[in-house]
Amino acid sequence: MEFDKAYSFLIEKLEKELPSYLHYHNAAHTKDVVAASERLALSENVSEDNLIILKTAALFHDSGFLETYTDHEEISCDMARKWLPQFGYNKEEIERICALILCTKIPQTADNKLGQILCDADLYYLGTDKYFINADKLYKELHEAGFVKDRDEWRKEEIKFVEGQTYFTNTAEKKLSSKLKQTLTQLKARAATEKKPEKAYAIYDWINDAMFLSIGVILAAFSLKGFLIPNGFFDGGITGISLLIHEIYHLDISYVIMLANLPFIIICIYAINFSYAFKTFICILLLGICLYYFPHYSITSDKLLVSIFGGFFLGAGIGLTMRAGCAIDGIEILALYTWKKTSFTITEIILAINILIFSIAAFRFGIEVALYSMLTYFTATKTVDYVVEGLEAYVGVTIISGKSEIIKDRLVNEMGRGITIYKGERGYLPGKFELHADCDIIFTVITRLEIRKLKNLVSEIDPRSFVFASTIKEASGGIIKRRHIH
Repeated sequence: MEFDKAYSFLIEKLEKELPSYLHYHNAAHTKDVVAASERLALSENVSEDNLIILKTAALFHDSGFLETYTDHEEISCDMARKWLPQFGYNKEEIERICALILCTKIPQTADNKLGQILCDADLYYLGTDKYFINADKLYKELHEAGFVKDRDEWRKEEIKFVEGQTYFTNTAEKKLSSKLKQTLTQLKARAATEKKPEKAYAIYDWINDAMFLSIGVILAAFSLKGFLIPNGFFDGGITGISLLIHEIYHLDISYVIMLANLPFIIICIYAINFSYAFKTFICILLLGICLYYFPHYSITSDKLLVSIFGGFFLGAGIGLTMRAGCAIDGIEILALYTWKKTSFTITEIILAINILIFSIAAFRFGIEVALYSMLTYFTATKTVDYVVEGLEAYVGVTIISGKSEIIKDRLVNEMGRGITIYKGERGYLPGKFELHADCDIIFTVITRLEIRKLKNLVSEIDPRSFVFASTIKEASGGIIKRRHIH
């Protein structure tokens, strides 16, 4: 039996051919199980020949993932029967290996010592400090494979699985059971502390969005009824188109603006998602109602003031509705949909539409009205940028934790943030100055509105982590934020 050659052959195959979504059941996991099998076997006084059989079973136990995710143990046996003969294994030895592989199928069943050792080696990480790192990888894998819907479902399954785990061998029981119990206690404590805050945060988010949406709609209606409409000025986007229709055909602006945006709300369902489309529908409906009931009056007839302050209040309204997670103008939805179907950028599409709007305004109402309307649009655009981005000052966050690997993974893959890692040391506490250890210090840049989400994420992984933040005046490059377009 040429185990070393079989090891080199299969590990290379696993590293090259396993699907990328296998974050946990990969070549590294196989190496860990082989190493754990050998450690447990030596403590359990397994003979040399049996050790090779055991290590080969550990090597092949997850090889079936090369072809399938479910019932991979049977495929692993087929692969062992296919490839092991070329490494000097006879039929009897291969069947023993296959019997051991089948022992690892969840729920594990083992009626002999080698099977018990392999089962303990397969779930060895449950009783070590690497549990949370491996568990997070397993969650990502199961989520991408479609076996768990979200982290809430995963937490329930995770606790249930760890709670039902017991080790077969005396060696594993003595070495790992204490840490396994600590892990279970941590999981239950985390689940208990997460239930209330999640509900509280959901209510807070709902109130926050409702407030931004309401104020945004009122400001936009105030701008239209108090500045732009009485003076015959226009804006860009679907709002500008609605104002043109209103001025040309003298139709009620409240109906025009709702009907003009309706097709783009339908497009939004397919181009973005239903939730965004529904919130946008509510936003446009409220705007129509406000425009219908707001009195028709002119704050000022000074054209410069109308352009600047009409654009300012309209931009503030649009920006606040964006922060509520919806759009008060369907132009962005149209641009996004058209961008997916053509080679034009979103900015080019919006620019073309606005050129058309202001050209019609110039031809029908005069070049002066068109120029003042362009100033209104410019003011509104800059106000949107300020409300959406200027108030969301960038924040530099530094995180020091003993569980930095999981935090790094989730910051990048879950929050979509770029990170920088500094090498440092943690420890040096009063009375324990001599105790210190190397650690990765994580630095990332987020917006102020993301601080709560980041702190919740870090606290969930390591409640004892040290997190501090500082405001950054300017930030450019890297992975920071998608710019909103008006």
